[in-house]
Amino acid sequence: MTVCATESAADHENTENPEHVENADHENARAGRPGCVITADGAYAARLALDGGCWFPERWTLDGPEPYAVPLPSHQPEEPGTEVLPMGDGRVLIHRVAVGRHSFSLLYPTGPGTGELPLGAVECPEEGSRLRLLPPAPGGEYAYALAVGRGSTAVWLVAGGAFGPEHLAEIPGRCSGGVWLDGTGRMLALDRFQDGRTKTVVVDLERGGEVSPLLQIAEDSDDRLLLADADSGLLLIRSDAPSPGRPRLGWGVLGSTLPVRFPECLRASDCAVTPFAIQPGQVLTPERCAVALRIDGPAGTWVGIWRPVERQVHHLPAPEGWLAGAGLVTEEGVLRLPYATRGVPCGVASLEAPAAPVDAESARPPERVTARPVPLQQAPLTGRTAPPARQDGRDGPVPSTPAAPPGTAVPGVPAVPIVPVAPAFPVARAGRGTGGRSPGGWERVELAGARPGHPPTART
Repeated sequence: MTVCATESAADHENTENPEHVENADHENARAGRPGCVITADGAYAARLALDGGCWFPERWTLDGPEPYAVPLPSHQPEEPGTEVLPMGDGRVLIHRVAVGRHSFSLLYPTGPGTGELPLGAVECPEEGSRLRLLPPAPGGEYAYALAVGRGSTAVWLVAGGAFGPEHLAEIPGRCSGGVWLDGTGRMLALDRFQDGRTKTVVVDLERGGEVSPLLQIAEDSDDRLLLADADSGLLLIRSDAPSPGRPRLGWGVLGSTLPVRFPECLRASDCAVTPFAIQPGQVLTPERCAVALRIDGPAGTWVGIWRPVERQVHHLPAPEGWLAGAGLVTEEGVLRLPYATRGVPCGVASLEAPAAPVDAESARPPERVTARPVPLQQAPLTGRTAPPARQDGRDGPVPSTPAAPPGTAVPGVPAVPIVPVAPAFPVARAGRGTGGRSPGGWERVELAGARPGHPPTART
């Protein structure tokens, strides 16, 4: 399944500082976060549901004969904007914010009630800092968060580790977005705002947060990555390179030297067009991947399906109660959209666009392209080996990783250091080692009763 960049409604931007205005304006202009979050394999989803004025987490199971929902209410209603994220084993990670402290717990059903396992918390005293969850990582064993400070951004492992939240990487500049580029959860693409411009960079989480450029279309352009598909290498990009000051949707292929294309059919003056899913499994034909679009206009919100090989967008009505911006595309090209109505509280609608004509590529007129190719080949996505073994965490097994093929080993790839926390006291601070504190001021706190390691629950 495709992973995409989303911005959370829980993000708190500091727009008083002019240095932050560009990044804040971009994030506020984007479409609201999806109505639910879906795991990378499409098996589970999670959302914050409303019942009689009270918000509560809800988990959806999508890989069975029929979808069904399991409410996971806590002892008190959740705050609007609380983030939830489904894990690969069916548990739901919840991110709560209280007095500047970001706490994380795993929720799971326990018969008539809800079980909750606290994982720990992260806080930063610096004014204007914010933290949000990244999209579900491939595999579903780990969950990550992006913590943005005044001059740098930290990547935290918040679920799946052995010792609670772990600081993995520190990136200079203020980052947004978040797109997984591979199937192992190693390569993370972020949109970095630095020196007045936004460019997409790649963070290698298994090489100590090594940063490499990914999108540099023009020196004075703002380039952002919205979606990526690991199978085909198809990338969906938003950039103002072809029309300065007016961002447009374009597409490219990871590792290709061909220029990014900006199709006219994706250009809409009175609508906001946001891609949210790509058809997987098209290994050698990225131009034939179906891309799902959320379209917001004066007439409401509807769905579009587009393929790079075509010169048109297929407009389709969204199902009633669609959890807008959420969905996935199957390998067969069928778009599956979750929806909830009074009569059907948990449903999935299937939509299919007309198949791309076999001769569509030869019939395409030339498209407008950028003046120079995107240096996608600069990203460290070739010649990499499997991630080094991570210490077992009792909140989830270490995923099995196949051996790298001959000739692809990267010598000297260090494991991410993990620092044990101090004994638990009520809000006792952890040691200030590599895993407990970031240079940007974010610090892990150990909560009384927190159990970052615990046996996984069975799939239910």
